[in-house]
Parts: sequence; C-alpha cells; structure tokens
Amino acid sequence: MIPSSIKIPVPFEYVFPNGALLLGVDKSVDFDRLREDDNQARDEHGERVWMVRVLDLDPQAGRFGRSTEVKVKISAPHQPVPPAAAIPGYPPAVAFTDVTVTPYTDTSGCKGGRTPHKCRARLAWSIRAAAMVDPATLATPAATAAAAA
Repeated sequence: MIPSSIKIPVPFEYVFPNGALLLGVDKSVDFDRLREDDNQARDEHGERVWMVRVLDLDPQAGRFGRSTEVKVKISAPHQPVPPAAAIPGYPPAVAFTDVTVTPYTDTSGCKGGRTPHKCRARLAWSIRAAAMVDPATLATPAATAAAAA
C-alpha cells in the first residue's frame, strides 16, 4: 500500500506539457482555524501555504467537460510574485520548480447513501512546487541534453 503522504517528484513538463497561465495567487485557508485572525494554512515546517491558480494549456485537459483550472500549492514565507506578462493585460505564463505530486481519492462524486450505490470517486493529484518562475528560466530536458553533448 502506498502511504497517503508520498510526494512524487516530477518535471514541470510532465504536469503542464503545453504550459500554464497564471489566474491568481491566494492564501490557503486552514478551516480548523477559521475564527482566528491568521487562519492561513501552514505546511509541516511551519511555512505559509499559498494556492496558485493556473490555466492548463493542454488541449486534453478540458476533455469531458472538466475544468482546465489547476491549483498548485507553494510553501513560502511571503506571497509568491508572478513574472511579468509578455503581453500587457493578459495573464503571464508561469512555470514551477521542484514539482511534486501526491495521489489522493476524490470522493466528492460518491453518493454512498443511495441504493444501488453509485460511486464516481476518482484518483486525483495534489500538486506542490517550491517556487513560481518565468518559463524562460527553466531548462528544458532537450536543451540540457544538447548542452551536455
């Protein structure tokens, strides 16, 4: 059995093969501390957790009526600053460093109280990253291989 806290490191290009556009950065709320003034979620090291909403540019991401919006968690003491937009007025393209994914079961589609039981639970992925950067600063695997040769 795989532990639920496993963090699998993956390259940015595996998660967002066609890139991503920034939609917004918000604090991640700890719902156990809603009544407190500082109710922002913290990671296992005490760092603040920020929720970065991005638009996945993969044409297959929106198949079957699914949303193309993806949330990436970043632990940092201050709110991550997005790179400048290439075209003013449009969302900037972003990339992430040190991306990890954690599998979990999304049971929001499961209707267990009815007979017959119709469970539409599915495998989902929680995405975390160390930082948000400009995509031009990431070295692609092809460029790294060409430089090594």
